[in-house]
Amino acid sequence: MQQKSSQSRGVLYDKTVPLNKSEKHLINSAHLLLIASRACSSQNKARFFLGGWCVWVCVCVWKMRLFVGLYQLSSLLYLVALAGCEEDYTEDEEMILSLIRQVDSRPVLESGSSAQFLRCTKDAWRIPGQYIVVVRNGTRDNQVERTARRLRVNAARRGYLISILRTYSGAFHGFLVQMSSDVLHMAVKLPHVEYIEEDSSIFAQGSPWNLERIVQTKTGKYKPPNDGSEVGVYIMDTTIQANHRELAQRVMVTDFNSVPEEDGVRVHRQASQCDSHGTHTAGVVSGRDSGVAPGASVNSVRVLNCQGFKKTSTLSVFAGLEYIRASLQVQPISPVIVLLPFAGGFSRTLNAACREMVRSGAVLIAAAGNYQDDACLYSPASEPEVITVGASNAADQPLTVGTMGTNVGRCVDLFAPGDDIVSASGDCPTCFTAKSGTSQAAAHVAGIAAVLLKENPTARSVEVLHLLRHHAAQQVMNPEALPLEHRLTTPNMVAVVFKSPSARAGEALLCRSVWSKRSGVMSFDTAAAHCLHGEEMFSCSSYSPDGVWAGERIEVRERECVAHNGVGGQGVYAVARCCMDDRVQCQSFASAHMGTEAKCPSPQHQLTGKNCGWAPSVADATRPLHGNSKACPARAGATSHASCCQITSSLECRGNEYQPCSLPLSQVEVSCEDSWTLTGCSGASQGSAPHGAYARGNTCIVRPSRGERGVAAVAICCSRTKHLEECFLPVG
Repeated sequence: MQQKSSQSRGVLYDKTVPLNKSEKHLINSAHLLLIASRACSSQNKARFFLGGWCVWVCVCVWKMRLFVGLYQLSSLLYLVALAGCEEDYTEDEEMILSLIRQVDSRPVLESGSSAQFLRCTKDAWRIPGQYIVVVRNGTRDNQVERTARRLRVNAARRGYLISILRTYSGAFHGFLVQMSSDVLHMAVKLPHVEYIEEDSSIFAQGSPWNLERIVQTKTGKYKPPNDGSEVGVYIMDTTIQANHRELAQRVMVTDFNSVPEEDGVRVHRQASQCDSHGTHTAGVVSGRDSGVAPGASVNSVRVLNCQGFKKTSTLSVFAGLEYIRASLQVQPISPVIVLLPFAGGFSRTLNAACREMVRSGAVLIAAAGNYQDDACLYSPASEPEVITVGASNAADQPLTVGTMGTNVGRCVDLFAPGDDIVSASGDCPTCFTAKSGTSQAAAHVAGIAAVLLKENPTARSVEVLHLLRHHAAQQVMNPEALPLEHRLTTPNMVAVVFKSPSARAGEALLCRSVWSKRSGVMSFDTAAAHCLHGEEMFSCSSYSPDGVWAGERIEVRERECVAHNGVGGQGVYAVARCCMDDRVQCQSFASAHMGTEAKCPSPQHQLTGKNCGWAPSVADATRPLHGNSKACPARAGATSHASCCQITSSLECRGNEYQPCSLPLSQVEVSCEDSWTLTGCSGASQGSAPHGAYARGNTCIVRPSRGERGVAAVAICCSRTKHLEECFLPVG
């Protein structure tokens, strides 16, 4: 067994080795000789060592007899040395000198009854080794000092050194002392002592801004619907300080360790540096006071090294994912979340591994990256099956820290707090620190997902994604804060904890818009948007920033929405409207001939989206959807497509159209009413084709060409709820 340093414990001999009384006298004698030598001048010190140590060694050689006499001899030498010293000795040495003058065999007088000992009821908040000694009312100040001195003497006689930090004479009389817990039994026996209280931590009771932000209540107090217990979270990061008060008894450090070597010749591998990122991230997910889901269990899978900007490799992350997959096969955990708080260059292999993990039943959540760039250029953020999270600040704006900032773009699914987040620190088991970045934002979403999965343990990853987006705070970010090329494609929403996760959004139809990357500029270059496995494509539209496009086409086999760039165009986007509904099956039906309408084949189908081509006049008979029509008219020379969903449950769809009568507007909008969900968005124009149509939340937006009049926006809205009055009013 490794012996602890007696100096660090304030003990005059090593308590881990059993000693008899004579041996303790021997060790204490040597200690007294050292103190005496420290108190003398260099000349006297040399003379002292020559005489004192010779006597001490001679007696040791004499078969270790006469221990008590040796102690008294050492004490005498100590007094002689001090008497010959010109320097003043310290208060500690004066105390020990008074101890030596006592008869060693005289028992310590202690009070008959013991004082009360108090400690904090929460073990994690205790501060062992620091105690407040409170004396009885009426005790004079000099008696307080005498009590403190007596405690020091009694402790020293038994081999302990203590430190009196402060005395009190205001609200109570007493003193603050640092000492080993082994001295407590002596302290409670001192006269005049009423009770002794162990020091403990006290915390400000205001919730951190990030927890206040995601709870969305007027009180600002963070109280999630549940604590996320029974949900397992694998965190692929650095190691985690498992004994931190925020994470105690909820962290399992796995035996996986695939970490690349650090750059450079020497890297200081201090434990707190290796633990810092992982401990902080785990605290955001599951910390007792700083966490989003304080009941979720955490499994540490180390893939990041100890270098300043913690890093790993694609192969290390791939190996970590394989390890998690194998572990879940041996010991299944359901539901399970895998947090990926890192970003690297685009990797097809890593994205494929993440995709397979999702399809095996896990929910993967990744950081978007901190490079103020397009998240689609990084992995695992670019994998569509992974829930990718950008970072926002306290003002609900995209995070920017110096030259770094959150990644944005169509591969980001939503944002979450990531600026100045206070959580557990790897410096010590009770330390906290603040960090910023998309790792912290992803950890927030992992915690929210754990709260959701606690009450919906069978929810698939795609359903978790839709619920996160449905309950998020919508349109709170200033679009001007986003790069121009990403303003349309970046989702404007910040994650929040929902009040009733088990209600599945009140049985609302859940839909989202999926943007493609921008097509090339060559004639008839295409762009394609895809729905995820488990989603149905309810509609398809396109958007051209310069208004030159050639229409959309839906590839049903691949759940693909394809848009074609027109001659002279500068690129086009495809926009798929993807919805979560296991009870419907959707198909695209094209018109039989150019200029003829496309329609749904049977009464069991609902028209959920359309691409009818832009009508030359809103007064023309080819005007798009009206009322209950399940057909999509087309203008002359164009092929129309109708998106139709076969209904196996209660789902009804209606059209809602708005055409402004005022001067030309920069955009025309029409929204679905409450409890109705936007599934299709298109438009009509009296003249040239507009830039296109796209959905933003539950609103259909059409942007006319410059100076264009007579543009109408047409929304198709669907609902699972039966309404007594089936009526739509124009919105504008």
